[in-house]
Amino acid sequence: MLVSGKGTGLQAIMDHIRLGVLLNSKVIKVVSNNPHAGAMKKAVSTNIKTDFIEGVVGRKFSSLEEREKGRRDFDDKVSNMFLKDDVELVICAGFNQVLSNIFVSRYSNRIMNIHPAYDIGRFGGLGMVGLKVHEAVINAGENVSGCTVHYVNSSIDRGPVIIGASVAVFKNDTPERLGDRVSVIEHRMYPKAIQLHVDGRIRVHGRKLILDLDGVWESEWQRRQEKYIEYQKKLWKGLGKDIDEIFKPLN
Repeated sequence: MLVSGKGTGLQAIMDHIRLGVLLNSKVIKVVSNNPHAGAMKKAVSTNIKTDFIEGVVGRKFSSLEEREKGRRDFDDKVSNMFLKDDVELVICAGFNQVLSNIFVSRYSNRIMNIHPAYDIGRFGGLGMVGLKVHEAVINAGENVSGCTVHYVNSSIDRGPVIIGASVAVFKNDTPERLGDRVSVIEHRMYPKAIQLHVDGRIRVHGRKLILDLDGVWESEWQRRQEKYIEYQKKLWKGLGKDIDEIFKPLN
C-alpha cells in the first residue's frame, strides 16, 4: 500500500481483513512519502512492515526534469521493494504523489486508487483532492456525489473504473459533512473492489473493463460485510458522529 496521510482508508482495509470480510488478502508492506503519516503508525501497530521513501511532494527542484527524476527514483525504489516482497496488487490509500509511467506500466491493471467523487470525469484530475472535490460538487449544484474505485493508468483519475457508489448531496450541505458521507462508503467500496480483483472477477480489454458480478458473489459479499458495517457504526460513534444522521439532510 502507498500512503501519505491519516490512514483511515488503510485502517478500513485492515479491518475488512481482520473481520474476515476481505478474503485471501494480506497487507504485505506500507510505503509512505511522508515520515509523519498517521497511516504508518497504524501499520506498525498491527505489525505490518513499513518503509519511508522520500518523494517529490513538498520538495523544491531546479527544473521539471529534476522533479521527474525524483519521481522516477521514488518509483524505482518502491518497485524494487514490491518485487522483492512478491506484491501482486498496489493500493493507493490517501497517496498524494503521481506515479510515473514506468511504475504504472510495471503494474498494469494492478494498481488501484479511490477518488471521492461519483462523476470522476467532471470532479477528478490534477488538484482535485480532499475537500476541494466536495466543494466543487456542492458549488456545481449536484444532487449526487460518491466515490469511484479505478485502476491507475498514465492519466490522473482516468484509469478503467471498477466500481462506484453514490450518496445524496443535500441542500445546505457543507464540504465536511458531504466528505463524511463519502468517506463512509469509500471504506466499504474499496475493499469490495480489492476482493473482485483477488477473486479474478475483473477483466480489462484496452479501455473497456468487464465485471463478472453474479448474484451469489454479491450476496456473499454483502453478508460478510455486515460485520464491518456494524463495526464501522461503533467506530464513528466513538468519534462523536452517527452514521445514520450523516446520511440525512440537515434541518
